Amino acid sequence: MARHIYGVGSVGAAGSKGGIDVRSIRRVMAVGLVGGAMALTAACSGGGGGGGSAAKADIGAGAAASAAAPGSSAPKVSTAAVSIEPKNGAVDVAPGALKIGATGGKLTTVKVSDKSGKEVPGTIAADGSSWTPSAGLAVGTAYQVSAMAADANGAVATADSSFTTLTPAALAKASDNVDDNATYGVGMIVSVEFSKDVANKDAVAKGITFETDNGTAVKGHWFDDRRLDFRPEEYWKPGTKVTVQYRLKSVEIAPGVYGTDRDEPFTIGRSKVSTVDAAAHRMTVAENGASSDIDITSGSDEHPTWNGTMVVMSKEGTVRMQSSTLPGMTGSPYDLQVPHSMRLTTTGTYVHGNYWSGGAFGEDNVSHGCVGLRDVKGGGDSTTMGKFYADSLVGDVVIVKNSVKKETLDPANGLSGWNVPWSKW
Repeated sequence: MARHIYGVGSVGAAGSKGGIDVRSIRRVMAVGLVGGAMALTAACSGGGGGGGSAAKADIGAGAAASAAAPGSSAPKVSTAAVSIEPKNGAVDVAPGALKIGATGGKLTTVKVSDKSGKEVPGTIAADGSSWTPSAGLAVGTAYQVSAMAADANGAVATADSSFTTLTPAALAKASDNVDDNATYGVGMIVSVEFSKDVANKDAVAKGITFETDNGTAVKGHWFDDRRLDFRPEEYWKPGTKVTVQYRLKSVEIAPGVYGTDRDEPFTIGRSKVSTVDAAAHRMTVAENGASSDIDITSGSDEHPTWNGTMVVMSKEGTVRMQSSTLPGMTGSPYDLQVPHSMRLTTTGTYVHGNYWSGGAFGEDNVSHGCVGLRDVKGGGDSTTMGKFYADSLVGDVVIVKNSVKKETLDPANGLSGWNVPWSKW
């Protein structure tokens, strides 16, 4: 160090006492100390390459010092603030509890992802004040949130949070009346029954959607706390391909109770609508643009058939029917094995084969509320009812009019929701 200082000092010592200027020594010592610091830094980094790194580090330090020096502009502090709920480290968070907002500025970037890195889609509001996820978060899942907002001057504020959603205390089963890849009639109504009372009906209804290949819109209607039926405004178009999409895994059906996710595809078949004129004892069957008339017998004056639009709920084949199960039954008791039975209502209205009413077909109404077509005991494939049964689908429409029972059946009785105006559905 001394030799280095004297060497530098001797360069400009001419005319000074003993060749040495004391003031120059002081200046050189100051320079030498800086040079020594640089030399030590270079030595620590090892070799000529380290010297280049040290120089860069020193330049960076000088730039930082310059930025902080008097007269330089200090970093701007943003007036924007980002808020995230739930707070960092929260657990047992409800899937719909995520809220991200900004004050004093507008959100510019929001990223929400699970531990695998899969991002949650969402939308920043037009005014930049909030971000909304496209769907509820998954239950039992850890999430990370990063959000950024900028104020009017472009200064940025950020916030982060990590949390875990709750694990459901219980699940509610949602069962319906469709089978995967089955084919149904144009009047098919999808009826969903929950195993528990539904408290959050709006959220549940939004969690069940219908994807159709021709854009047919479908809407749901609640009949009670457990039953939700779906249908379009008009009968389905023949050939429509439909997928019911259940997205209830993250929907709180009732306090602490959640659903499950699944898809159920089905297809609408040909059009078949049968109209029963109870007064004329005739049924007109319209199928794919063609129509035919069939002689029938329907409910008697004592046990009239309901008026209104019904849907074939199930094809049940031979069914045992007993008068003892019919409330308020009058007339002779019966206990019959009834062939080719197709259920129209939950309470027991059928279209079925009839082999015991003789010449009543087309002439008189003698049944206990059902619509009967000519058949033979045990059911015959070539009989009127045998052919009608073979050609029928669950979801086919049966309309009854001019029955002595003037009122229309309860829309909740079977798949009878077509009796509810679309404006009230």
